[in-house]
Amino acid sequence: MSTRIAFLKGHGTENDFVIVPDPENALDLTPAAVAALCDRRAGIGGDGVLHVVRSAAHPEARHMAAEAEWFMDYRNGDGSIAEMCGNGTRVFARYLQRVGHVAEGDITIATRGGVKRIHLAKDGDVTVGMGRARLPEGDVTVSVGERSWPARNVNMGNPHAVAFVDDLAQAGDLLAPPPFSPAAAYPDGVNVEFVVDRGPRHVAMRVHERGSGETRSCGTGACAVAVATARRDGADPAVTGTPVTYTVDVPGGRLVITERPDGEIEMTGPAVIVAEGEIDGKWLEDAAR
Repeated sequence: MSTRIAFLKGHGTENDFVIVPDPENALDLTPAAVAALCDRRAGIGGDGVLHVVRSAAHPEARHMAAEAEWFMDYRNGDGSIAEMCGNGTRVFARYLQRVGHVAEGDITIATRGGVKRIHLAKDGDVTVGMGRARLPEGDVTVSVGERSWPARNVNMGNPHAVAFVDDLAQAGDLLAPPPFSPAAAYPDGVNVEFVVDRGPRHVAMRVHERGSGETRSCGTGACAVAVATARRDGADPAVTGTPVTYTVDVPGGRLVITERPDGEIEMTGPAVIVAEGEIDGKWLEDAAR
């Protein structure tokens, strides 16, 4: 491992990430190393790591290299691997723009959830094509303490349980994953969103992200919330032929989610790079053990 390793720090609606450029996939980012980087006291601090690799250099992304030059090898804050991160995708795109790999306009990025299409707007916002939501059948319940709520099962390439509550305080401290049932609905765990109404096609949410705890924002979660809210409101673009847009407030800001008649979902929001520097390679090597 090299003596000094470049990194950047960025966030999308305060969902924050350590960005590690590694075009040729030369770094061994073990779960322990990722967790150390994300440690907010002993490391750099973040909800996750955006490992920036050329698609052709990563065994999980080589099949996407013809469509997308860059692969977002995303890791949760505890070091576990995630299929997709919506806010992370926006920050990843902003990094590529910052270093000159891409320019304003339309680009593609490879993820474990497939190739994502992104638009870098002149006003600074980033729009990500998040794909289609799947709505698995079956009743799901989530709990906090002695209270339970029915939840909508929404899959955005990763699993979500969306529960509508009267007050976001009912979600509790979200330090531990909210229990859910049946266990078979989410064999690998789930992201849980608690949602309240703010106005017409306007909601607010809190989220416990699988592998990270409560975060200030969750892009795939905001998409899941918009889809679940639309269905609750009787709006299905595939039926009406008309796109539906929801504003979703998260603790770290605001996202705008649009679902189109063909099922494609677009998420628009900010992405900011706040710092860059170097990691001590010896420290990371020791942390990786």
